[in-house]
Amino acid sequence: MRNRIGKQTLVFRQPPQIVSSAAIVSQMEAAGPLGEFFDTVMPEDTWGEESWEKAERKMFISSVHCALGKLSMQPEQLDCLLGGDLLNQLISANYAARELNAPFLGLYSACSTMTESLLVGSVLLDGGYARYAACVATSHFCTAERQYRLPLEMGGQTPPTSQRTVTGAGCTVLCADNAAPRVFQTLCITHGTIGRVVDLGITDAANMGAAMAPAAADTLATHLKDTGRSLAEYDLVVTGDLGSFGSKMFKELCADKGLALGDRHLDCGNAIFDPNTQNVDCGGSGCGCSAAVLNGYLLKRMEAGDFKRAIIMATGALLSPTATMQSESIPGIAHAVVLERRSV
Repeated sequence: MRNRIGKQTLVFRQPPQIVSSAAIVSQMEAAGPLGEFFDTVMPEDTWGEESWEKAERKMFISSVHCALGKLSMQPEQLDCLLGGDLLNQLISANYAARELNAPFLGLYSACSTMTESLLVGSVLLDGGYARYAACVATSHFCTAERQYRLPLEMGGQTPPTSQRTVTGAGCTVLCADNAAPRVFQTLCITHGTIGRVVDLGITDAANMGAAMAPAAADTLATHLKDTGRSLAEYDLVVTGDLGSFGSKMFKELCADKGLALGDRHLDCGNAIFDPNTQNVDCGGSGCGCSAAVLNGYLLKRMEAGDFKRAIIMATGALLSPTATMQSESIPGIAHAVVLERRSV
């Protein structure tokens, strides 16, 4: 198979171009260290809607319109819309797609949905099946708490290993045409590594970082083995939302595999909040965490020339209320894509 190397890694012979992006967050994320990089800040958590869930749908729709608007495009011009969220049956993404009126592939990979959408979108473009694709992921603190944990009205106390679900959305527009209009002139996706489900038996729903870290270490090690590359060939190794505890575990697991990350590692869950001034325990989580940091911060830094090559691994804890009631452990997964900055 000419487009596959090793066990799990795909090579894009005609690398999809990243031509635009958009990121939306709430006031909480905007008050963090990356606040200046986001396109839109919601004035309040319902954003004028009747419920938090409808606000999350609005975030999905608005991120697509914002990214496409930078290209003077409409959703109807997309060949495919790919994305998802954390809510039952992808309810935010499904209802958003109803309004966006573009061919739609709904995806669920928990908090790794952003990179899964980029991976699948890149396959479509590199294979000649699409010219434009929009890849989207969203999450909302209030909707996630209502579905997975305790109603906010109960005011439950969080344990120190917990993370705050990011209220955020991110959209990346991919294009197969080098001559197409673009915001980013130099960015493309060259590889994708499909993650495996890894489960070390973590059962604590308030410790998502520990559940996801093994999958992130597995994906990184597999990617390097498949490609024959070393860590030195990457300026940045990005994980989605391991938080402070999960990041420490990730580095230890990588060290056990002979991979010394040094200062190359950046975790979106650690980057989006200030642990000294914001009460977020171990950091941020949720589909919108890596989506907002990637589309609001990382792509702009790469376009500016701060990094030439980065591997982005959004990390997901494949948890559901049903699994919790069945006394199941929490499997983790991490899908990866390689972003490169190329000369014009």
